Amino acid sequence: MKKILPIFLLFLLIPLGVFADDLATINSAKFGIFTLIPPLVAIVLAFITKDVVLSLFLGVFSGTYMLSVAENGIFMSIIKGFIGFTSKVINSMADSWNAGIMLQVLAIGGVIALITKMGGTRAVAEWLAKKAKSHVSAQVSTWVMGIFVFFDDYANALIVGPVMKPVTDKFRISREKLAFIIDSTAAPIAGIAIISTWVGYELSLIKSAYEIIGVTDINAFSIFVETIPYRFYNIFMIIFVLATALMQREFGPMYKAQIRAMQTGEVASANAQQMDDLEDKTLTPKEGVKLQTSNAIVPILVLMVAAFAGFYFNGLSALEGENLAAVQAAPFSFYALRETFGNADASVVLFQSALFATIVAIFLGVYRKIFKVSEAIQVWLKGWKTMIITIVILLLAWSLSSVIKELGTSKYLVELLSDSIPNWSLPAIIFILGSIISFSTGTSYGTMGILMPLVVPLAFAIGGLNGLEGEALHSYMIMNIGSVLTGAIFGDHCSPISDTTILSSMGAGCNHIDHVTTQMTYALSVGVLTIALGYIPVGFGAPVWITLLVGCASMFLLLKIVGKKIV
Repeated sequence: MKKILPIFLLFLLIPLGVFADDLATINSAKFGIFTLIPPLVAIVLAFITKDVVLSLFLGVFSGTYMLSVAENGIFMSIIKGFIGFTSKVINSMADSWNAGIMLQVLAIGGVIALITKMGGTRAVAEWLAKKAKSHVSAQVSTWVMGIFVFFDDYANALIVGPVMKPVTDKFRISREKLAFIIDSTAAPIAGIAIISTWVGYELSLIKSAYEIIGVTDINAFSIFVETIPYRFYNIFMIIFVLATALMQREFGPMYKAQIRAMQTGEVASANAQQMDDLEDKTLTPKEGVKLQTSNAIVPILVLMVAAFAGFYFNGLSALEGENLAAVQAAPFSFYALRETFGNADASVVLFQSALFATIVAIFLGVYRKIFKVSEAIQVWLKGWKTMIITIVILLLAWSLSSVIKELGTSKYLVELLSDSIPNWSLPAIIFILGSIISFSTGTSYGTMGILMPLVVPLAFAIGGLNGLEGEALHSYMIMNIGSVLTGAIFGDHCSPISDTTILSSMGAGCNHIDHVTTQMTYALSVGVLTIALGYIPVGFGAPVWITLLVGCASMFLLLKIVGKKIV
C-alpha cells in the first residue's frame, strides 16, 4: 500500500495545472494524453499489487476525480470523485445489457453448483479421464470443448472451465494453462463464427460504416464472411493452442507454471489460494450418490439447446420490415439463422436458458433422490455466492469503461495514431491501434464501434489515392475491416480489465493476474506474428491463403524454436 499511494496521488495532481481553466467540456481535446490515466492506473497497479479489485477501483476513481477537479478543487474533488465512482457503478448495474450479463453469470454459477452437487462434474471428469489418456489429450479435449461452445464467449468461459478443471487437474495441467485454453477459444471463436451472439453487432458496424461513404446497398454478411481469412490473430491463436498441446512445449511464464504443476502437483499457484477458499466444500456430492454423466450432460445440453432456441426467437422478435418477411418466408434457412442470431439479446437469452437449465437440473436431482427441492435451491444459491467476486470485478471493469468513454480516451488514441498512413501499412497499423484501444479499455465491442466508422472511410480514401479501384479496392477494404475486428479481440485478449479475461480466470479457478501474466507472453508472440506474417504481407499484395498457411505453420515453428519440453 505504501508503494501505491505516492503513485496514485501523483496521478491525481497531474491534471491540476493543465485543466484548471476549462473542465466544463469533457473530451479528448481538453484532456489529451491525460485521458490515458485511468486505464494506466488500473493496468499498472494490477501488475504491481496483483489485486485487480483495488486496481480497478483506483482506476475508476482517478477518472471521476479528473472529471470534477477543476470545478471543485483538490480536496472537494476527492468527495465528488467518490460520489462519481458510486454513480458509475450504479449506472453499470442499471444498464439492461450488463444486468443480463450479471444474472447469466450468477445463474450459470448456480447450474454448475447443482451439477457438482449431483456428482455430474465428477462423473464427466472420470469419463473424460478415461478417454483422455495423457497430458496431451486432456488439453486437446478442453480445446475441442471450447470450440464446440462457439456461439458465445461468456458461455464458453463459464461452462468449459468447471467441467474440464477436474480432468486437467488429474493430468497436472496448470490452472494458468486451462484459463489460457478457455480464453483462447472464447472471443477468438465467437468473433469469427458465422452464427453467434457477436455477428449481429459486427454486421451492423460494417453496414453503418459503408453508409458513411455513400454505399447503402452492400451485403454486410458477405463482407463479414470475406473478412474471415483476414482474421489472422483469431486463426493463429486457435492453432497455437492446439500446437502447445500436441508438441508439449511451453515458454515464458507459462513454462514455469506448467513445470510447477508437473513436478509438484500444485496445479494452482499460491496466489490462487483465495480462489480455492471461495469454493464451497458443501457442494461435493453426498456419500452413496451414483455418479452419472447425464447429471452434467443433460443440464448443459438443455442450456445450449435453450440458448440456440432463445437466440432464434429473441432475434425474431427484434426483426421488422423486409428482414422479418424474408425470415418468415424461409424460417429455417441459413439467412433466417443468421438474422435471428445476429439480432438476439445474448445477455437476456443466456439468463433465460440458465434458468431453464436450473429447473431441469433440480427436477433431475429430485427425481434421482439426490436432494430435495429446498436443498436444491440452497445449492443453487451457493453457486451464486461463488460468482460474487466475478460480479464485483465486472462492475468495476464496466465502470472503468464508462469513465474512459467520458474522458475521450479512445478518441484521443485514434486521433494520435491515424495521421499520414502509407497504403501497405494501414492494415497492420489498424490492428495495432485496435489492440492498444481494446487493451486500454478492456472491451472489444467498444473498440470495434470506435474504429469501424473511421477505418472504412479511411481505407476507401487511402486505397483510392493509391490507384486502387474495383475488386482491388474492395479487397483492400476487406482486409482493413478484418484488422479492426481482429485487433479489437487481440487487445481484449491481453487486457487484465477485459470481462472475458476475468471470466476465464474465474471459470478455471485461476488467480486473475496469474492468468494475465502467463497468457500475455503467448498473446503478444502470436500478435507479432500476426503483423509480420499476416497484415504486412497482405498489405503488399500477398495472397491471403498463402499467408494463412505460412502463419499457421509458424505457430508450430515458434514452439519448436523457443518452446521447451515440459515432459
